[in-house]
Formats: sequence, C-alpha cells, structure tokens
Amino acid sequence: MTERVLIVEDDAGVRDLLRDELEAEGLEVLASETLMHARELLNGHDVDLLVTDLRLPDGSGQELLEQVVAFAEPPAALVITAFGGVRDAVASLKLGADDFLTKPLDADHFLLTVRRLLDHRRMRDELQRYRSLADGEAFHGMYGSSPAMRTMFEQIRLIAQGEGAALILGESGTGKELVARALHEGSPRASGPFVAVNCAGIPGELMESEFFGHAAGAFTGARGSHAGLFRQAHGGTLLLDEIGEMPLNLQAKLLRVLEEGRIRPVGASGEEAVDVRVVAATNRDVHAQVKAGELREDLYFRLETFAIDVPPLRERGEDREILASRFLREFSARQDGKVEGFTAAALALIQRYPFPGNVRELRNVVERAVLFCRGSEIRPEDLPARLRGSDGDGVGPPEGAGPFGDLPTLDTLQQRYARYVLSHTGGNKKQAANILGVTRSTLYRWLDRPSDAETSES
Repeated sequence: MTERVLIVEDDAGVRDLLRDELEAEGLEVLASETLMHARELLNGHDVDLLVTDLRLPDGSGQELLEQVVAFAEPPAALVITAFGGVRDAVASLKLGADDFLTKPLDADHFLLTVRRLLDHRRMRDELQRYRSLADGEAFHGMYGSSPAMRTMFEQIRLIAQGEGAALILGESGTGKELVARALHEGSPRASGPFVAVNCAGIPGELMESEFFGHAAGAFTGARGSHAGLFRQAHGGTLLLDEIGEMPLNLQAKLLRVLEEGRIRPVGASGEEAVDVRVVAATNRDVHAQVKAGELREDLYFRLETFAIDVPPLRERGEDREILASRFLREFSARQDGKVEGFTAAALALIQRYPFPGNVRELRNVVERAVLFCRGSEIRPEDLPARLRGSDGDGVGPPEGAGPFGDLPTLDTLQQRYARYVLSHTGGNKKQAANILGVTRSTLYRWLDRPSDAETSES
C-alpha cells in the first residue's frame, strides 16, 4: 500500500512545496494548516508519517505529538521549526518525535529524512508483526490460521475423543507425526505413552517381532523375551507411519488386533490383551495401494473411519508467513538474534514458491537463510536459488521470458520482468523498484523502452 504523510504547516508556500516533493516520490499526502483540522485528519485516516511545524495558528505541533504517540501504532514524526526554535525541537524529541529540521528547508535533505523515517517505521512494524506471528497460539505444536488448518484442528479435537483407529493422510513434510501427537495429547490417553515407528524402516523378517514381541527362544538369537511396540504403547497411542509398507500377512494380524485388542508374541503359547489406540499414516495414495493389492481393503476401511487429511503448505495461504516467522525466531536465537525479519521481496518469494517439501522444506530454507544473512533482514539473495527461479524449479521467469523461446533481446527481457514485478505489486512503482533493486527513474526508463516487436515494426 502507498504510504501516507500528513503535513501540518500554516505557510501555504512551504506546505505546497513539501506536498509536491512527497507526491513526486509516490507518497500519498494529506495537508492541514491548523491544529484542529490536523486532529480531524488523524482521527479519520491512518498516517505513516506526521510532518508538523511547531508553531501553528491555533496551537502547537507538540500537542499533535502528544496525540499520536498515544496511538497503538504511532506514525513516525518529523518536526519543522524556525532556526531559533531548536530548544523547542529538542523538547519535541523527548515527547516522541523521531527527528527535526530547521527552516529554511533543503528539499533533498527533507526527502532523505522522510525516507529514512518511513523505512525505520516500516522495519519497526514488520518486526512487531513477525514477533506477533511468532508468538501466536499453537495447537499442540502446530501453527496456522488458514481455513484448511482450522478445519483440521477441529477434526483433531473431535477424533481425539474417540477410541477407534485413525488414518492420517498427507504429503511428505506436512507434519503427520505432529497430527498424531495432537490426537494423543488431546485424548483421555494423554498420560499414557506415545510410540511412533516408521514401518518402512523395519526389515520385513523382523517386523512381526518388533510389533508383537517374542518369547525367549522363539527363533535363533532370541535369548530373552521382547515386549514389542504394542506392549510398549499399552495405555497410550501407537503411530504406524507408512502403513502401506507393512507386509500383507502382517496387515491381517494388525486388523485382528484392532478388532479384538489382543496380540500373540512370536513363539508364545497364548495371547495377551493390549489397550492401544492405533494411528496409521501415509504419504501415498491409499486408494491406488488398495487397488494394487499393497494395502488390504478391509484394513483400509477399518482405518479410514477417522481419517484426517493434512493440507500441503501450498494450500495454506498466509500460514507460510506465520511458519517462516516462527522458524526465523528459532534459528535467529541461535545466532544471537541478529536477524529480525524478511524484506518484502524475500517474503514475496516465500509466498509464491510452491514448497513441494512442505513445512519441512520451509524450515530448512529459513535455517539456511538465517545462516547466510549478513544484515538484520533476510533478502532474496539469502534464499536458495530455486526460490528465486534461477534453476527452473521455483517461481520461474515471467510469462513470455522463459525458456526464452522467442529469443528476446536483453533489454526486452528486462522490460518484461519489470512489468511482471509491477503486476505483482498492483501497479505500485515504488515497491516494484525496491524489489528490482533500482531507482524509480530506472524503472520508468525500462518500462518506456520500445519492445522488440515495436522496434521491428518501425
């Protein structure tokens, strides 16, 4: 959004000069010549910077300072005073003003001061916003306010109160184990054990013994008895990750345990009762696995009664910013807190990148960026190349510029990308120039160049 400045100055010539200079910089300007009118404007508009003379026809600019510093999100404040009023200007700094200038004003110095104060306010607001996001309320260790996550949180609350087996579906890196833990922690079994096992990580010949245990001497090398995962999870929850990797014969035994609540350790003569809630998880297409005969249909039907779909990060909207802020605070703390936020350009890349690796990939990206960052904010160059589109795996170049099928000139390619960035800023040339890392005059020059087609036609 365009930043807004309020000028409070009773000298019409100075007021108009300042307005013209600020509007030429792409800023929105409100103007007033009296204290009363300025107060009305402040009450009716959000202002990013207050520029006020100290001596006004109906009062003092210090009265405006006292009003704005009490705002929940106060604007930056620049005081203008005659040369003899420096003492009053210093008093204004103590009230909360950010800087002061003396008349007669130098236009270049004035604009530099305005830009510095607006940049400082923006960084302050961004830092507060990131801290607010990072301090947001967690749901059993999960963060998110998108509709998809709110729906999932409500599903977890309801399913946690049940006793039947549950099935968690979701892509790799979405946090399926966190969902399983949330089901456990929100259930009457919360005081019992939570045991998680990846079925793909257990050799097939050892899987039955690992799950159900074995008696001493059950097989070569079984010198003592082994409790098994079901007995370890007795009274609690057992997470079976990658359930489709379990052999079919063992799936049949698992189904029997779910139906009867009893296990038979390998080599044992009798059965044992177990009180375990089973939560299965997979990142694969369960319907395709059932059709291919890799997952028993009867086991699937038993599990899918309480099924939870974990949304991928690309469907979670603003949650990327919430998570990025959480991860930034975590990793920055390990670097003495030197990194405080993201630039608008870096955040735009994070918002646009699809993150096929989901939350796990985002976490790794932020960890790397904090390590590479040399300032107080993460910039695009601190992010992996794939987010910047340079390896063809990220957001990619603008439409019509890649993979350079029409072989445009470098000038035309530059112009296309400038227009692409401008479209993403809603036509805000100042923001587009900041993202491109050029001045607005350079941006105007790029946009005004004739295209290849126009050149060839001429």
